[in-house]
Amino acid sequence: MEKYTMQELSHLNAEKKNKDYFNLINERTLQINIDGSVWTKLGSMISYQGNIKFNRETLLGNGVGNMFKKMFSGGEGGELVSASGKGNLLLADNGKKVLIIDMFNESICVNGNDILAFENSLKHDIKLMKRITGIMAGGLFNVKCQGSGLIAITFHGEPIVLKVEPNKHIITDPNATVAWSGHLNPELKTDISYRTFLGRGNGEAFQMVFEGKEGFVLVQPYEEVYFNNNNNN
Repeated sequence: MEKYTMQELSHLNAEKKNKDYFNLINERTLQINIDGSVWTKLGSMISYQGNIKFNRETLLGNGVGNMFKKMFSGGEGGELVSASGKGNLLLADNGKKVLIIDMFNESICVNGNDILAFENSLKHDIKLMKRITGIMAGGLFNVKCQGSGLIAITFHGEPIVLKVEPNKHIITDPNATVAWSGHLNPELKTDISYRTFLGRGNGEAFQMVFEGKEGFVLVQPYEEVYFNNNNNN
């Protein structure tokens, strides 16, 4: 797999495209030929050649609060880096596979930990799940990108695309949810009880609910937990 349009991705019928800007060296390494600027995930750079400068942007610095920053696990998953200049940049993220999506005046939301890189032509905004309990389930912060350009996301295993229809809702595990159509507004459903905290519940205390509009949800066959339990430090 290399590059997909949003339409191809939603129909599970992707065609490989060739562009010199974003390319896959292998299924886990992204190559970007920079002549200008591009956004990348902090800590994802593994090598570069040429004259490239890196400037950090904190996703959690827009009035969200230091408390959330401390609780959001993964550290580097909460920040973006603007890479600018001219040269060749290689990116990877903990051995996860890379998917490149070619967007044409569209929008997509991506779990903050699964963003790898995107073109500067795409407008981006940081979204916070409505319920604070989302912190405990992971996927608290999401990056919404819209416009035309390339975006690279990461995942474990092989991605699974679920179709959302007006009369058919989809419920997913936040820890396995990678991305979804930008016009969808998922709700975080909680099912917490005394039995859950005692370890006697069904193990699925938090779910994301997608409904009301047509679109897609991209999930992975892996539960990636972001919550930082300080008791384990």
